[in-house]
Amino acid sequence: MKIGIIAASGKAGSHILREALMRNHDATAIVKNKATLKEPVTTIEKDLFDLTATDIESFDYVVNAFAPANGEEHLHVDAGKHLISILQPTNTKLFVVGSAGCLFVDRDQTVRLLEISDYPEHLATVAKYQLQNLENLRNSTVQWTFLSPSAMFDSEGPRTGHYVLGKEHLVVNSQLNSYISYADFAVAVIDEIENANHVNKVFTVASENITTAS
Repeated sequence: MKIGIIAASGKAGSHILREALMRNHDATAIVKNKATLKEPVTTIEKDLFDLTATDIESFDYVVNAFAPANGEEHLHVDAGKHLISILQPTNTKLFVVGSAGCLFVDRDQTVRLLEISDYPEHLATVAKYQLQNLENLRNSTVQWTFLSPSAMFDSEGPRTGHYVLGKEHLVVNSQLNSYISYADFAVAVIDEIENANHVNKVFTVASENITTAS
């Protein structure tokens, strides 16, 4: 499988890149500065907003792991629109690293995590723009998948290879923690790319067999 990973040197992107390479996929890092990469890999050194259909048309999947800086959260929407525009004339599928704040927290799916009063303001802002990005995807002709992490997204957590699946609602593991390590999130990303169980859908995951979460 040919996979292009945007922001492959970031927290989520680097884990996804490592998982893809470990499983012998033909992975390409798409980064603004290849000096930020920690491992040798095929690279497209280009800003996301400068990517063209020609750049990405050879990939089976492009993973959008772009994470704007604080105060620039609106770029989630701009980046999403740009990717939709260049993907439409191709057969390349889009995989989006979403936001936990987009997930519903009640059985009737009327309240999202971002609407909870003690949810961090910055994360709520990210989720608001990610929801707009999701709506734009739903109105497009691009084939996409949108994976939201659990409420606790741990960059230092272990790779267990085990996770609980959910749809558009927040899920917990057997220890009742809404927790996912970046490593297990990456496992779920590549599992989905390999199996395509959530085409044009949102889903979420929580790490299982975690003893460090509390």
